[in-house]
Amino acid sequence: MKAKPKTRQEVLKLAKEEKVRYIRLWFTDVLGFLKGFTITIDELPRAMEDGMGFDGSSIEGFARIEESDMIARPQSETFAILPWEDKEPVARMFCDIYMPDGRPFAGDPRYVLKKNLARAKKLGFTYCVGPELEYFYFNNPKNTIVLDKGGYFDLTPLDVAQSVRNETVSALEDLGIVVEYSHHEVASSQHEIDLRYADALAMADNVMSYRLVAKEIAQSKGLHASFMPKPIFGINGSGMHTHQSLFKGTANAFFEKKEKYHLSGVAKQFIAGLLKHAPEITSVT
Repeated sequence: MKAKPKTRQEVLKLAKEEKVRYIRLWFTDVLGFLKGFTITIDELPRAMEDGMGFDGSSIEGFARIEESDMIARPQSETFAILPWEDKEPVARMFCDIYMPDGRPFAGDPRYVLKKNLARAKKLGFTYCVGPELEYFYFNNPKNTIVLDKGGYFDLTPLDVAQSVRNETVSALEDLGIVVEYSHHEVASSQHEIDLRYADALAMADNVMSYRLVAKEIAQSKGLHASFMPKPIFGINGSGMHTHQSLFKGTANAFFEKKEKYHLSGVAKQFIAGLLKHAPEITSVT
């Protein structure tokens, strides 16, 4: 797994070495859908310096028509070459969204997360998450014909999609995303790839990449990967269990050896906060 570039100069150097021709600039709308547009390598220095203007009025939750101009500014540390592009090298970068006057756009999910992580950092915490994303493989996008009758942790020959799943894992690793393990899930044709926990901002980018990678690899095999929560009536749906933790340095802030269940006061407050804000959280998720 190659080290990721961290600075503007490192991105430009790597892009030149790898003969990258196009860069996809990605961002997320308020509903969690990945959006983006493509620039050429010649535009990359300007994009990282000044950002690229776009019309935000057509993006869900972004802007009204009379205030549509917005700026997408690619972040150097998110540069990665897409492993499934075989004709010529294509890279992707996640963007922060700004208003024309230079203010961060308040409705940009990535900005909202960064703002809250900064608040946590002031309190001395690093917020880490480890998601378990479940999804289905179907025969094609127009139906819900399953590929197998496998169950939880089943192996071949029941799990005919194992090779597709393995190729997806390889593509994720090529993007610098650490995978812990993958397996068949409970329902027929349902699968799960679990990512190694990371800080919340890196993981948010990883999750958006994961969903696209799973769909791209499936499509290349003539299949369709669906992350719908309940695509088939009467069988298990798909979720995204998210393990959450707060760290102070290298110490788990949720752990207290002397307490019952080993839960610290911080852990109990964290749980209480989730319960208190559950209505607001579910209105979005």
